[in-house]
Amino acid sequence: MRHIISILIENESGALSRVAGLFSARGYNIESLTVAPTEDPSLSRMTLVTSGNENIIEQITKQLNKLIDVVKLIDLAETSHIERELMMVKVKAGEQSRNEIRSLAEIFRGKIIDVSAKIYIIEVTGTSEKLDAFVATLDAETIIEVVRSGATGISRGEQGLHL
Repeated sequence: MRHIISILIENESGALSRVAGLFSARGYNIESLTVAPTEDPSLSRMTLVTSGNENIIEQITKQLNKLIDVVKLIDLAETSHIERELMMVKVKAGEQSRNEIRSLAEIFRGKIIDVSAKIYIIEVTGTSEKLDAFVATLDAETIIEVVRSGATGISRGEQGLHL
């Protein structure tokens, strides 16, 4: 099962390396990873996506909690949450295909963020499934490049990951 683990971690050099090393040493896979500072400059929020059964996820969270840099963590799969991912797609947009590509972007609530004579760059945000569906609707011959941020998430309601 897929899990999104949100971690408050001290914002100092080597913290990310220690988390990645924990996963590497135990043979666990990180499917996606995003990190950014929080409103408190001494802390960063790391959102890590991994897969595994309940025993594996329990081991991962226990091991993460043992790391000195980890302040607090939550497995968002255990709570009601909202998740999003950002994707940018560079596509060939010749004269015949421009209107079709523009319509597809609108259907998926995407934005064309860069235009040149033969190229569009489209930004789409949403769940991983929505982004996968957008890519699937495009003609594979038109796709030049796809860049995805990986999932990030936040719990709904009053519960949150804060000190």
